[in-house]
Amino acid sequence: MSQQMRKEEYVCRVSDQLLQYSTMKKNESGNGLAPVMPELLAPAGTYEKLVTAVHYGADAVYLGGKRFSLREKAGNFTEEAMLEGVKYAHAHGAKVYVTVNIIAHNSDLEGLDEYLLTLKRAGVDGLIISDPGILDCARRTVPELPVHLSTQANVTNHAAAAFWLKQGAQRLNLARELSLHEIKKIRQSVEGELEVFVHGALCISYSGRCMLSNYMTGRDANQGHCAHPCRFSYKLVEEKRPGEFFPVEEDERGTYIFNSKDLCLLEMLPQLVAAGVDSLKIEGRMKSIFYVGGVVRVYRAALDYLRQVPAEAWHTPEEIRLPDQFMQEIMRTGTRGNTENFINERPGSSEMIYSSSRAEQSYEPVAVVLLPGSDMLVEMRNQVTVGEQIEYMQRGIEVIPLTVTAMRDEVGNSVAKANPGNRIRLSVEPMLALGKTHGILRRKKIVEALAG
Repeated sequence: MSQQMRKEEYVCRVSDQLLQYSTMKKNESGNGLAPVMPELLAPAGTYEKLVTAVHYGADAVYLGGKRFSLREKAGNFTEEAMLEGVKYAHAHGAKVYVTVNIIAHNSDLEGLDEYLLTLKRAGVDGLIISDPGILDCARRTVPELPVHLSTQANVTNHAAAAFWLKQGAQRLNLARELSLHEIKKIRQSVEGELEVFVHGALCISYSGRCMLSNYMTGRDANQGHCAHPCRFSYKLVEEKRPGEFFPVEEDERGTYIFNSKDLCLLEMLPQLVAAGVDSLKIEGRMKSIFYVGGVVRVYRAALDYLRQVPAEAWHTPEEIRLPDQFMQEIMRTGTRGNTENFINERPGSSEMIYSSSRAEQSYEPVAVVLLPGSDMLVEMRNQVTVGEQIEYMQRGIEVIPLTVTAMRDEVGNSVAKANPGNRIRLSVEPMLALGKTHGILRRKKIVEALAG
């Protein structure tokens, strides 16, 4: 290597270290140069999911109302439910952000002013917006409410980031197509808050701006009606041979050519924290409470673990490692396998899941705790029989193995088998002394246990 090349390499390395140092210094938390831990932002497609996310440690949740939201099928919140959700979240120290993130046409703007005022009256903590017209309306109508720019706005560079901050956005949810290096560059260039997706489903199009659903089903993904055609099974046919399928399928069900694995940046958390990211976002407003609770608890535990890392370790965040248990737990809640997407390099075919629309899951929910205690009341989510082995998902990374010893229905009759939706008095060994209301019970799926 020439002397000039060595000098250039040294300058680049020192420059990167200075950037990292300045980022940490700006985020100094009182523990040497250890950075402040970012907000953990979780999906809340329904009131129950909101409660679950908060129970398992979310600092904030995001949800949609019945209009202007990009997840029409998520359940979403009426005005009354939103008031209750905000009240519950605030009582437990969590914030609530509301998605107003459709790409609006003229007719969509009708009633927008009043809706924004309704959100203000509900006491929400911020608005998630992608459309410039809606953003402008929000700044005029409810200037007190912070605006978070949605990932649908596709911020992929520092110039775009600076532009949106000048328009009044307080926080930018960066495009999911960015590398860690690009995120660092944007952090170095702007002062506003930065938010990144760290976990959940990925769209085959740039940060969700997809037209496949519109063309194939007439349902506009950019207005909240996505039919998820990226998860469909496809076959190839030649136009002069109708009905004659060419053998390109991965299995007998077809080829899932657009089906990306789920994003998982759990092992990149130290570097994202060191880069100065302000909020870590989990996707999944349409996912189950088992998914929401399971993913939130792992990321919460991971951030709590990183908070205890010695300050000097943050000089080389790429060398900080989470215990293997964290990734083992996240794998028990996934749906399509895991990919780090663009964070280190451009994804290729290995980041797709071609064989099916989703991966086989190894664990499944059993019940949700309604009232804890030695004779705890639970609501069943799967069929369970006396004698089964189950686990309780604590708020931290640990789980508690349990054996179902007895079950009674709400009037006191003993039952040998409970079905989904039943409210059951559940007795377990050992007694679940650490059980909490809203905690989730799970089990290893029988199919996997039989397989080995």
